[in-house]
Formats: sequence, C-alpha cells, structure tokens
Amino acid sequence: MTDIPTRTDLAPGLSISRLVCGLWQVADLEKDGTTLDPVAAADRLAAYADAGFDTFDMADHYGSAEVITGELTSRAGYEAVRAFTKWCPEPGPMTAAVVRAGVQDRLARLRTERVDLLQFHWWSFEDPRWLDALQELEKLRAEGLIGAIGVTNFDAAHLELALAEGIEIVSNQVSFSIVDRRAAGALTSLCKRSGVRLLAYGTLCGGFISERWLGKPEPVEIADWSRMKYKRFIDAAGGWAVFQDLLSAAHQIAAKHGVSLSNVASRWVLDTPSVAATIIGARITEAEHRADNLNVFSFTLDAADHAELEAAFALMMPVPGDCGDEYRKPPFLTASGDLSHHLNAIAPMHPAVPDATLPDRARVFSGSRWEPIAGYCRALKVGGRILVSGTTATHMQDHAVAPGNAGAQTTFILDKIVAALRAHGAGPEHVVRTRVYLTDADDVEAVSIAHGRFFSDVCPANTLLQVARLIGPYRVEIEAEAMLPTCVL
Repeated sequence: MTDIPTRTDLAPGLSISRLVCGLWQVADLEKDGTTLDPVAAADRLAAYADAGFDTFDMADHYGSAEVITGELTSRAGYEAVRAFTKWCPEPGPMTAAVVRAGVQDRLARLRTERVDLLQFHWWSFEDPRWLDALQELEKLRAEGLIGAIGVTNFDAAHLELALAEGIEIVSNQVSFSIVDRRAAGALTSLCKRSGVRLLAYGTLCGGFISERWLGKPEPVEIADWSRMKYKRFIDAAGGWAVFQDLLSAAHQIAAKHGVSLSNVASRWVLDTPSVAATIIGARITEAEHRADNLNVFSFTLDAADHAELEAAFALMMPVPGDCGDEYRKPPFLTASGDLSHHLNAIAPMHPAVPDATLPDRARVFSGSRWEPIAGYCRALKVGGRILVSGTTATHMQDHAVAPGNAGAQTTFILDKIVAALRAHGAGPEHVVRTRVYLTDADDVEAVSIAHGRFFSDVCPANTLLQVARLIGPYRVEIEAEAMLPTCVL
C-alpha cells in the first residue's frame, strides 16, 4: 500500500490527488436545515489533507461545503489544498454581471481570490445561453478569478461544441463506474483527441459496490439520497440479480490481489486513459476509509481480470444515453427520479407568439437578424403541423457557432430546432421529417451521428443533400417538420 494517493496534473500548475474528496455528504447532513459547525467540519477535512487527500470537490448546492473548505484553506499550512467547486445556475440570461456574481459568490464562500477549478453545469442545452456563460467564464479565467474551467455532466456532443467554440475546458465531471460505463465510449474518444480529462463520480455507486452488499437481498427502503440515485442506475443496468453477478466477479478479482471489491471497481475506472481522478466521499461524521482507498494504487488489473469483468458486463444492459442524460431526459436516474417537472418549469427562451388574426397559427422567432428582414419565423404552427425553417448554427443575431465543425454545428442546430418545437408544445418525438443541407460530403458521418443522437428513437423521414455552399461560415443547415397528435391540438 502507498502512503498517499498518486497525483496527476489536471492543468498546468494544477496538480491534484487521483482520489478527490467529494463533499456531497454535507448537503445530505444538512437537509433538515441544521448547518454543520464549519470549524469542527474543517478539522475533519484537515485529517484528509494531512494524509495526502488534499483535493476537495464541492458545489454551490452542497450545503455549507464551500464555507467549510474556506475555513480549512484559510488556516496556516493548508493554503495548498485544492478546492474544486461547481456553479449550477438556472437557465436564463447569462450576462457578464450574472456570471461574475455567480463566481464572486463562490470566491466569498471559499474565502479565496481564485477558484482552482470552476466547474459549470447547465440543465437544458436547448437554451443556448450556456455558451454565453462559458464565454464569460473564459474572461474571468483570463482575469485571474478562475484557475481552470471544467464542466459537469456534459455529453460528448456538447463538450465538443464547447471546445469548438474555443473554451479552454480541462475537465468534465461525470458518472463513471463498472455499472455506468457510458463515459468509456464517445466521451473518452473525445478526451483522447482534445486532452480534456474526466473526473469520475459515482465510482462506488453510493457504497453499493462493496462487500457489504455482496450476496445481500435487494433493499426495499433506502434512506440517503446517494443510494436512492445509484439504485436507479443498478435497475437500469439490468437489476439486482445481474448486479450481484458483477459484485461476485469483482470480489473474485479482489481476493486474488488481496484488496477490497471497492478497490477493484475504482482501479478499473482509474485505468481508463481519459480519467484524471475518481471522487470519493469525504466522511465528516461517519467512519473514514482512507487506508482502504489507498489500496487502489497497490495492484494492477491484468488481462484475466479484465476478461472476467467483461464477462460480467456482457450480462448487463448499458445505461441509456450519454453522460448527463440522466438529468435531462427519461429515464431520469437521479435521487428524486423524474425531473420533467423541473425541466418543464424552465421558460422557453423564445416563446410562441399567437397570430392575431388566424387563431390556428402561432410563430416562434429566434432573434436572428434575418427574420424581420426576410419576413419569416423560426417555427410556424398551423393546427397540429409545425414547420421549422432552415436553421444554421447561429446564436442570437449573428454569432456563427463552431465554424469548421459540422458535427458540432449540427448539435447546436438541432438543440435550436427542438427548443422551437417545445415552445409550440412539441418535442423531438413529434418530428416526422428533416432535411439536411451540407457543403462537404466528408461531413456526412459527423452530421449523421449528431442527427441520430436526437432522432434514433423517432426515425423521421430524412433527406440529406450536398450543396455548393451556404451563406455564411456554415457547413450545415437543417429544416424540420413535426406533427402533434390530434388529442393535443
């Protein structure tokens, strides 16, 4: 066993422990309204830092976690502790003032002049103002208020879009475990190309991946938020019986190496080339497991171990979608379950405008400067039919998004189209036809993959054409048509 966790450079000048201490437990402990004593809680964190676990991850909604960490880092001898936090604003205007206020609040609570890693989360990519927020964060990074920018729960498509917009993102924090292996696919491929590193949470599924649950009956009642969430992942991956087969395989490997089942699960994730670190729960009021966690660096998984795990994986169902989808679309794999009420409460950026003279018609305008000049709208609803104009990757009036990247432009375009449909009470499931125009036949695969992410469950009629050119720095333009069921007209 090593004495301290191994380290890695997440960014120039940002050396971190490969076992990051997550402080989500603070929110659970304070959910009854009682706030932890920051001095006593910081004493517990100091014990982690003294043992080499000197990198802490928190968020604006993790109760008083930022305040506790600020208490620790303000003490003599703990100035080098690394503090990662997240800013998770509700969709809305992302002006320079709004973004600065969000960051300044993090700085104040952490009692620091610079956040080591500011991680950004966005609830709905159909609201494109997440790009405005990231651009403003870039300015604050250049100003020195932020050391590095990360994102959380971004899928591969939107991470690629952000990178194509020139945002210097160093990390993406996502769920990643032997149960939830989505990050090993397209996201890891993108990370290999771009240099972005993954911070893996949920690696032990809230404690379910341990000897404690091996051979045990399926729990009927779950008290804490973390386990409620990860039980949903276990169910999505095939259920309790299949999960027991996975635990059994990991247990056999653990016995071979003289380590714990949890060590095997963590080692598998850490061996993924894109992963910089896994996030483990820092125990503030419960028993600590630092010694066992360090065992993850004492052994290596060999070919036979990987084969045994792969055999167990083959019995499982893949967790649906890409990373972050659990917060944005069914099945909602969160502690509270269905989040549709939260997403439906987000007001559309561009609401539908009823026609004053023709009651069966309504229009959505997207703010393009060409709409009033040429006299058209983004999406016209006539009865149950919704016609979406040819749409390019244009943000607000004239910002061309991701020039040179057809796949990223397609992602932005389809987000924009779906947003217009939702303003009319429809969604991607109502689309019956799309037409795609692109300028370079070499972009067919990237565009088609992006189209498939939105419509593979719907399979509308589709036409794809290569054209000589499009007006502006665009490689792709898309139009769509949707039909609402008669019962919702």
